[in-house]
Amino acid sequence: MAWQKIQIKKIENTAARQVTSSKRRRGLFKKAQELSTLCDAEIALIVFSAAGKLFEYSSSSVSQVTERHNQHPQTPEKPEPASLELQLENSTSAVLSEEIPSRKMRGEELQGLKMEELIELEELLEDGLCSIVEEKISDLQRKMIKKIQKARRLKDS
Repeated sequence: MAWQKIQIKKIENTAARQVTSSKRRRGLFKKAQELSTLCDAEIALIVFSAAGKLFEYSSSSVSQVTERHNQHPQTPEKPEPASLELQLENSTSAVLSEEIPSRKMRGEELQGLKMEELIELEELLEDGLCSIVEEKISDLQRKMIKKIQKARRLKDS
């Protein structure tokens, strides 16, 4: 199958749009991961699907990267803070939206899921496992470098 240049416009077919979204999101996250690894860049990527589902990738922690962004001197002025009611509503919805995926990832409440949702969940789990493996490898590499440096210092002294 040859690559075709596609016209960039909204895909009208809902199923095709969801499949394209899933594939492109996976590719975007992979590119973000590669950029982070190759260039030692701190990256946070947040995507909301058309259905309102949250997908995120971060080389460290989304909250750490966004906090760093907010403290950066080139960050534009922040808009006025939202009302207390809106903040409470947002925090409640954030807690609930974090709880539901974690219950699904533990294998709870999977009975009513559609095939697309199961595939999406599988991708999330794979991404999570890849992140964990990469973090472990980085930790091991750092520990190894420290041990090598310590050995060299002991050898030199």
